[in-house]
Amino acid sequence: MCDLRRPAAGGMMDLAYVCEWEKWSKSTHCPSVPLACAWSCRNLIAFTMDLRSDDQDLTRMIHILDTEHPWDLHSIPSEHREAITCLEWDQSGSRLLSADADGQIKCWSMADHLANSWESSVGSLVEGDPIVALSWLHNGVKLALHVEKSGASSFGEKFSRVKFSPSLTLFGGKPMEGWIAVTVSGLVTVSLLKPSGQVLTSTESLCRLRGRVALADIAFTGGGNIVVATADGSSASPVQFYKVCVSVVSEKCRIDTEILPSLFMRCTTDLNRKDKFPAITHLKFLARDMSEQVLLCASSQTSSIVECWSLRKEGLPVNNIFQQISPVVGDKQPTILKWRILSATNDLDRVSAVALPKLPISLTNTDLKVASDTQFYPGLGLALAFHDGSVHVVHRLSLQTMAVFYSSAAPRPVDEPAIKRPRTAGPAVHFKAMQLSWTSLALVGIDNQGKLSVLRLSPSMGHPLEVGLALRHLLFLLEYCMVTGYDWWDILLHVQPSMVQSLVEKLHEEYTRQTAALQQVLSTRILAMKASLCKLSPCTVTRVCDYHTKLFLIAISSTLKSLLRPHFLNTPDKSPGDRLTEICAKITDVDIDKVMINLKTEEFVLDMNTLQALQQLLQWVGDFVLYLLASLPNQGSLLRPGHSFLRDGTSLGMLRELMVVIRIWGLLKPSCLPVYTATSDTQDSMSLLFRLLTKLWICCRDEGPASEPDEALVDECCLLPSQLLIPSLDWLPASDGLVSRLQPKQPLRLQFGRVPTLPGSAATLQLDGLARAPGQPKIDHLRRLHLGACPTEECKACTRCGCVTMLKSPNRTTAVKQWEQRWIKNCLCGGLWWRVPLSYP
Repeated sequence: MCDLRRPAAGGMMDLAYVCEWEKWSKSTHCPSVPLACAWSCRNLIAFTMDLRSDDQDLTRMIHILDTEHPWDLHSIPSEHREAITCLEWDQSGSRLLSADADGQIKCWSMADHLANSWESSVGSLVEGDPIVALSWLHNGVKLALHVEKSGASSFGEKFSRVKFSPSLTLFGGKPMEGWIAVTVSGLVTVSLLKPSGQVLTSTESLCRLRGRVALADIAFTGGGNIVVATADGSSASPVQFYKVCVSVVSEKCRIDTEILPSLFMRCTTDLNRKDKFPAITHLKFLARDMSEQVLLCASSQTSSIVECWSLRKEGLPVNNIFQQISPVVGDKQPTILKWRILSATNDLDRVSAVALPKLPISLTNTDLKVASDTQFYPGLGLALAFHDGSVHVVHRLSLQTMAVFYSSAAPRPVDEPAIKRPRTAGPAVHFKAMQLSWTSLALVGIDNQGKLSVLRLSPSMGHPLEVGLALRHLLFLLEYCMVTGYDWWDILLHVQPSMVQSLVEKLHEEYTRQTAALQQVLSTRILAMKASLCKLSPCTVTRVCDYHTKLFLIAISSTLKSLLRPHFLNTPDKSPGDRLTEICAKITDVDIDKVMINLKTEEFVLDMNTLQALQQLLQWVGDFVLYLLASLPNQGSLLRPGHSFLRDGTSLGMLRELMVVIRIWGLLKPSCLPVYTATSDTQDSMSLLFRLLTKLWICCRDEGPASEPDEALVDECCLLPSQLLIPSLDWLPASDGLVSRLQPKQPLRLQFGRVPTLPGSAATLQLDGLARAPGQPKIDHLRRLHLGACPTEECKACTRCGCVTMLKSPNRTTAVKQWEQRWIKNCLCGGLWWRVPLSYP
């Protein structure tokens, strides 16, 4: 037995923020029964909450929020007739399943790729049969984390693709999308989404003798099969397991089921406690792709017990008589599958909710000794919420406590038995539904009063808090998010300002160790990650602008180069864009016209309307070059955005290439050229800027430490403000999110639907170039179009960096559509889009 009341030393879990409902006069938000909650890999949280009107009518609502802006809640009238029993995100975090007590399942997807605009176009129905378990079919993608190799240099050693078959495949091995559900009457229903949009649905009984299913869960095997666990709610009855195989035969969905070994809970076999825990209240596989380990909780009115079981293959002893007839040779001994208990707890207070980790951590040995040695690692813990208001994070195998959180101000002694605790007059505030984030560093809980709480779970859980240990864990999880594309907001919760510099440097160091091909794939993601880290420290906040600007520059460069086409159909080995890069790197002449002579200008010929449509992007390139050169004399000031570009040979070379392209296009259509306000009508501004830019690029183009620009270059740059009007660039607005304002041990109290007045942060400092005066015209950050002080067009904003752009394109040309298509689903930084009101700040 494991004593759950004794937490490990150094266990740490604290409240980050709480969101409450605003009290309305004509309607009230009340917790739904049962209450469902789900946390996506994009850090969107979906949960159910009913809206009760004065005449007692209930509207079944699904609420979706982004963890960075929890007050900005999007509520969906689900049109479910009965209580919603299940919510389930897909692997990409862009679709949501909801199921109710009437057997109706709906599939929700983002409308126009907006995280606060959802629509349901497909679904399925098992009429009158409540859904008790729901899951998306497995797509066969599983990237395991190897804890023991966290110090390896290659991402391929730290994270490996596990051989895992999809639940169902289309022609060519492509996984087929769909969902599976279990009903209270013992039916399993599968719906398949065909590429044409058609839905194939089939329903089958789990076994011939159907019985009531009060609890169920679904898991997947590496061979492509599905395992369903069911219980009728009584601890005196066995927990049944079934193998489900899905196939498509003659354009129809077929379901085959097979009974697997069952088990009785250990507490029911103990004569002294046989009737103490009459009901099974929680039944969960330890992970969706871990069908051989299951967690069970049996409860009475006042207490609970938790057991962890594992399915093992054991040798079947053969009688001597049969061995003489047919001797067992080698490993051909017959085997049998048996459920064996791994661990169990002592008597606990009544469990109200369970949350399981989603990290696919790979352990070389699941022996309990190894498990206890690695218990501090994030992702090895599951959360148990109790009716007394406390939350325990326990090891998922040994069930030993790693951290404890008390919702009340005066927690009770951990050694006080549950039976001796005084009962309050009314029910204590406790979580009815909980979910862990995808890195297991945060926990969301919805309590019986409808409040939403987000808790931080320490990365050094179970051990004394060491900065070095925490840094290693955070770095490892940041690398995992970089490889998988998952959002890393929950990791930022644990980054202190003093850690930012070390994390950015170590992240860059690990990135440079990877192959050139992998670096190219991850190049934009690491920039977005560095930008989000730098927001957390006042010493690095100006770098946020530089990283976002570099993302924008890379996007412009790749888009403009992709418009270039070879003059002849027999395409050479190198594309026009590659040849442009090669020639500009080879020729160091400061005269832009001499560089142009070496290029095949016929490859740069574009339609005149296309060139004119690109003018705003070309103008930004010209303005940015001018701004950088004008800021060179002040290069010692780290507080000026753009400082890092002055020593970045790669970015300066990219700007130099774009200046050449713009020069050539200007010969075709002069109106597409950047517009400069010069003091002299005869001055060639493009040639002047290219000459100065080339001199600066020569100082830092080679690998190694950059050389200082000579005094002549600095003097020429000092004269620029007297020759050209220096533009005031509109940098990205400082984010109004939470993560940079959260302080340890100081939880924020928020209210749904009301924008809070948050404490100041590093990102809100009034630094040069970052402040926007009230009433200043706003700008579309992706199209570089001015929207005016009071925009009349609908806009969307990034949930992470605050980038704003119009919902509808004002331009119909192919080149602009190609540019806008890059950002249709996500922002430059990878964040999701959120529709904002016309009067956004």
